Amino acid sequence: DSFRYLHPDEVAYTYWSYRFKARERNTGWRIDYFLVSSKLVDKIKSVKIFSDVLGSDHCPIGLDIDL
Repeated sequence: DSFRYLHPDEVAYTYWSYRFKARERNTGWRIDYFLVSSKLVDKIKSVKIFSDVLGSDHCPIGLDIDL
């Protein structure tokens, strides 16, 4: 889990149910991941969860790797 590798203590979500206004209350789940092999983990430059992007019950995530 590349996000957790760089942000071990950050509380962040990638999914909020449309039911019960979960996004408005920031009651979500982090169910979208970039999984990286142990050979590439040291090449991770950044991982970002774009929680401000609306239009879905999921938000995009981004990964930069130095290949």
